[in-house]
Amino acid sequence: MTGRYVVFSHGLESGPWGTKISALADVARAEGFEVESVDYRGVRDPEARVTRLLAYCRACQGRLILVGSSLGGLVATASARLLRAEGLFLLAPAFYMEGHDRLRPAPPNCPVEIVHGWRDDVVPIENSVRFAREYGATLHAYDTDHRMHDRIRELTYLFEFFLARLDPLVSTLEVQEEGS
Repeated sequence: MTGRYVVFSHGLESGPWGTKISALADVARAEGFEVESVDYRGVRDPEARVTRLLAYCRACQGRLILVGSSLGGLVATASARLLRAEGLFLLAPAFYMEGHDRLRPAPPNCPVEIVHGWRDDVVPIENSVRFAREYGATLHAYDTDHRMHDRIRELTYLFEFFLARLDPLVSTLEVQEEGS
C-alpha cells in the first residue's frame, strides 16, 4: 500500500469506529487520505497497544498522520517517531497518568495538535497543558468533558485545518528528500 494515511487509535473504553473517529475519518477521506483504525479492544496494556500500532502501520507506505483519543493518544505519541508520522492529532491524550508510568510521551518530531475538555474527569487537562508547554504542541481547550461528543463539529473543523496546514509542510519535506 502506498499513499496518504490517517490511522486512528481509540481509547481504553471505546472501539475503533466510535463517534469521534467516524466523524474525523470522514474529514480525512474528504482530504484524500486512506483511513484505518486499529482495534485495541481487549488490550489494556499501553505497551501492547504500541506494538499493535507499529505492526499495523508497517503496510502504510507513504504519508502517515496519527490520531489518538485518550489512551490512544498516548499510544500514538509513543509510536510517532518510530513510524515517522508527519502529524499527531490528539483528543484528551492520557499523558502522565498513573499506571502508565513505563510509557511516557516521547518528544515527537512532527506537528502536534491537542484538543482537551476543561471538564474532563478522566484525564486532567493539566496533563495536556504540561505536554504542550514541554514540546511546543498546539492546544485547544473547550468547555466539554472527556468524550467531547458535544464538540464533534469543532473537532472536525480543527482536524480539517490541521490536515490542510500539513500539506505545505509535507510538500516541502518531499522536495527536500528528492534533492538529497
